[in-house]
Amino acid sequence: MRQEIKKVELRNLQIEDYKQLRNSMIEAYPDMENSYWAESDIKKLLDIFPEGQLVILADDVVVGSALSIIVPEKLAYKTHNYKEVTGNYKFTTHTEEGDILYGIDVFVHPKYRGLRLGRRLYDARKELCEQLNLKAIVFSGRIPHYSQFANEMSPKEYIDKVNRKEIYDPVLTFQLSNDFQPVRVMRNYLEGDKRSQEYAVLLDWNNIYYEENKKLINVEKSVIRLGLIQWQMRPLANLEALFEQVEFFIDAVSGYGSDFAMFPELFTAPLMADYNHLSEAEAIKELAKYTELVRKRMQEFAISYNINIITGSMPFVEENHVYNAGFLCRRDGTFDMYRKIHITPNEIFHWGITGGNTIQTFDTDCGKIGIVICYDVEFPELSRLMADQGMNILFVPFLTDTQNGYTRVRHCAQARAIENECYVAIAGCVGNLPKVNNMDIQYAQAAVFTPSDFAFPSNGVKAEATPNTEMTLIVDVDIDVLKELHEHGSVQTLKDRRHDLYKLKKLK
Repeated sequence: MRQEIKKVELRNLQIEDYKQLRNSMIEAYPDMENSYWAESDIKKLLDIFPEGQLVILADDVVVGSALSIIVPEKLAYKTHNYKEVTGNYKFTTHTEEGDILYGIDVFVHPKYRGLRLGRRLYDARKELCEQLNLKAIVFSGRIPHYSQFANEMSPKEYIDKVNRKEIYDPVLTFQLSNDFQPVRVMRNYLEGDKRSQEYAVLLDWNNIYYEENKKLINVEKSVIRLGLIQWQMRPLANLEALFEQVEFFIDAVSGYGSDFAMFPELFTAPLMADYNHLSEAEAIKELAKYTELVRKRMQEFAISYNINIITGSMPFVEENHVYNAGFLCRRDGTFDMYRKIHITPNEIFHWGITGGNTIQTFDTDCGKIGIVICYDVEFPELSRLMADQGMNILFVPFLTDTQNGYTRVRHCAQARAIENECYVAIAGCVGNLPKVNNMDIQYAQAAVFTPSDFAFPSNGVKAEATPNTEMTLIVDVDIDVLKELHEHGSVQTLKDRRHDLYKLKKLK
């Protein structure tokens, strides 16, 4: 019968707990001789690493514990036995210079099992690993039911069957259910462990928040602020009038501390009004003559307003080919170009646009991002390849003339957020340009989309602008929440892909 309890407490071990700790250890390991630590050993652990020693109490009695030391990664992952990793049981292997939290013991009194007290101990260990900025938790777990199958299968086969839930092992099954991953089989690990045939399984849990060189300044942010510009198409007298409007919006979003400002696709199109007497193909090439000037001014704005700018897109001529391209202008003064890869029939027919051929992500002071232009978001392969490169935010400047076209962009952007476990930000143009051929009228609603899980809005929409109204949309997105989703989401679309059946790769 399960023990009834009124109060549960998890805290750090104290030397005054020793007698109760010893009694619970004896009950937890009835099949092993000398299954408890001496009081001098516990005192040593408390002297060298008090925060690593945890106990759980039921009605003020110690009924479980998790004991740990810190060791170098090389020691944790090399083939070893229990005596070696604990420094001949004297904990001389513990070092504050280490990067692995090594679990030397975890147990729960048999009368208190089934209450998930062991899970609490493991969760507390994970929190400690994160707080101490250690790479991982590593330990070697017993496989006490292996002795029942030792004549039928190897330890590796046994572990595989436990992993597939074909066999239940009271220790290994529990460890696997707590997100620990098998690394290798350890032979002759714990002397006297007859039920495991002295085999153990080296397991680890990686700290996704680990920072190798923790910095005091220029630390990569967790919460990123996006400033999306829903741009009104309007007649412009000249290039300086465009810059005046651009600077107004950059000033506005940077004033709210935005890390990024994004303009829409082909937002410079009003400047084509002076070339309306030409064919559409000739007019777009004339517009392209402004592109380098716009890029240089955007670089200046990025530095002076301390903001990363995604310039939407503009026509760009290279070797007599016209591309639909844009620039990431970072606040440190550097820039990169991106090009639209998938070109719509309209762009080809009227402007003779050529598709780019580079699929890439970009490093920023806010992490790795991806940028695709409008129609590109309707091709899931692009953003999946970017996600494989570590992209956290996908930016999509777009230009659509009808609600039908906008609906395609919107719903595909939402799908990209879900399938790639990332944020997707979209921004487009609104209004009309009656004196510019092939620009007609625009329809847009800027938005930021999220994955669909409990940490995010239930409809997957972080925020959205008013449709067809010139405005800015300021949105905060949390990268740490994505990290949690990747490892602990209710579904894990990136991890659960069947790489044994299909793969996606770039050809160039």
